[in-house]
Amino acid sequence: MKTLLGRVLGEGHLTYEKLCTVLTRAEACLNSRPLTTLAIDPSDPSPLTPGHFLIGDSLTALPEDDVTTTPVNRLTRWRRVTQYSQQLWRRWSREYLRQLQKRFKWLKEKGPRLNVGTVVLVKEDNFPSLQWRLELVDNVFRGSDGVIRSAEVVSANRKYKN
Repeated sequence: MKTLLGRVLGEGHLTYEKLCTVLTRAEACLNSRPLTTLAIDPSDPSPLTPGHFLIGDSLTALPEDDVTTTPVNRLTRWRRVTQYSQQLWRRWSREYLRQLQKRFKWLKEKGPRLNVGTVVLVKEDNFPSLQWRLELVDNVFRGSDGVIRSAEVVSANRKYKN
């Protein structure tokens, strides 16, 4: 997170209040990541997050307009802080998901261990800050070599093959 903060903020000159706001939002990003499912019921994949240990519930953020692509000279001071926060969320959530999905050469086992009923974290680009899409594996599809190649996942309102 320190590296990302340095890359996102760059040479930006922030006041104490603006820097404190960006750091607080960075802390919320870190504390919103899912650790495990909260309920035993597999049809309710709500996540347990570090925020549950801090405040007793998951962290939320107010919906804001996407200003990541807006030029800096067209933003007000507050929108600039919002842009820093949104860029930080996008980069951190992508890098966090990549960190979770390390791929090594399979020496003993062929393919990922994925069973029906497993809760998976689905990457979605246009998802609001501090929210993660958790879905349930409904069916797995193996290739001719017996390795799992794709899965059908289901959420509360949709079902699709990925």
